[in-house]
Amino acid sequence: MRRNWDQRSSRCQGLHRICEILLVILSIGALGLDLAKGVGSPQDASAVPSGDFCAAKGPGRVLRADPSTYRERVATLQAGDTLLLASGRYPRLTIANLTGEPGRCIIVAGPAEGPRPVIAGQIRHSTVEIVDSSYVALIGLAIDSLGIGGDGIKAPRTTHAATHHIVLDGNLIIGAGATQQTDGISTKTPTWNWIIRRNAIVGAGTGIYLGDGDGSKHQLDRPAIAGMPHGPQSTVIRNNVFIKDDRPSPDGDRPNLLVAGFPDTGSGSHDLYQIYGNLLMHNPREALFQGSGRISFHDNILVGGQIAGVVLRDHDLPLKLAHIFNNTIYSPQTGIKFGSPAREGHAVLGNLIFAETPIAGLDIATRDNLTAPPADARNYVRAPSAPLGALDFYPLPGRAKGSPLDLSPFAGELDFDRDFNGVGKDGHYFRGAYAGEGLNPGWRLRSQIKSDGSPQAARF
Repeated sequence: MRRNWDQRSSRCQGLHRICEILLVILSIGALGLDLAKGVGSPQDASAVPSGDFCAAKGPGRVLRADPSTYRERVATLQAGDTLLLASGRYPRLTIANLTGEPGRCIIVAGPAEGPRPVIAGQIRHSTVEIVDSSYVALIGLAIDSLGIGGDGIKAPRTTHAATHHIVLDGNLIIGAGATQQTDGISTKTPTWNWIIRRNAIVGAGTGIYLGDGDGSKHQLDRPAIAGMPHGPQSTVIRNNVFIKDDRPSPDGDRPNLLVAGFPDTGSGSHDLYQIYGNLLMHNPREALFQGSGRISFHDNILVGGQIAGVVLRDHDLPLKLAHIFNNTIYSPQTGIKFGSPAREGHAVLGNLIFAETPIAGLDIATRDNLTAPPADARNYVRAPSAPLGALDFYPLPGRAKGSPLDLSPFAGELDFDRDFNGVGKDGHYFRGAYAGEGLNPGWRLRSQIKSDGSPQAARF
């Protein structure tokens, strides 16, 4: 039920589903989901590109529009233009064949204050479509699909150029819940360098579905498209809140967050998911997280999950690499479950796990993890059974420490030495997602955008 992330490495062609999410809050940096991709070693933070490709290099034109003029204005936008939409109700929006430039993105935005402009849905259409466009940002809009079958924001499949370098920031997406297959945000075309941050997706059938399949459910090779990166990339999913409700899943139960495998060979085969700083809560029928491919999963907090907190297994493609460290998991049955071996290796350490079966599926030593039954969690953390808002997994003094952890194998992974609050892990003594004890100085676990206290563009 909450939000934010970055798109899959080069081209999202595998199956990504976040289902029945009542509210998905996505944001980059300290705020949420970075789905950007970059070039470099698969365990090198330099593989993740800077999120500032829209940072202005100079003044551009600022245009204004209302519901009667905005379609005409949109069609004429050029690199560096900003189109400010007045409050009001607008017909569906199509961004087609618009090309900005680095530092000169084309921006369509709502006002800084006052009611948002509302883009209203139309039957058999997505409410916002982005087609064959690049270096475009949509900021501060309300996108209402009206529950009549259309996705909220979609990059549809085309036979032409790719849609890349897109920013979706601080938007409210509602009404995209006609069926479980209706998506808040969806990509069905080759894409790269999307930043999806500080958005609220409320009541969608599927919150975010990045990628498309060919029926085989296997990740395809990257197409030969000008500008598409060919080296190893990272998909970064950070500082989001993913909370499910109890609605039925007529098309099949799914985790709060699922990431699928990469191609077996060639471009993309050494890509890496970097997933950290997220809160995943409540799933009445499935695991909270399921992953295959190559995964770095650290400093997340997971609460609930009927099957398990974390499931690592072959899905569309094999599980290859699994680095699972410094997570706090509170799950009634299983904390971390390996359903398949990780072909390139695994590491499971520094986790604080409250579950009847802490780790299952592999013969993994638990000496560097701290485990206990859920009923004993109150002896280690402040308020593990409280309602959301008062829920608090910050360690009690002296209860979540151990011998120093060797995190050097993860030094090339983003923020490996920062905890859930973004605080440095001084000495690497703590187990779980927090590197501290006593009173939590950071963000409280709740159903809203995760914040580090810095200014944010989002308004809800």
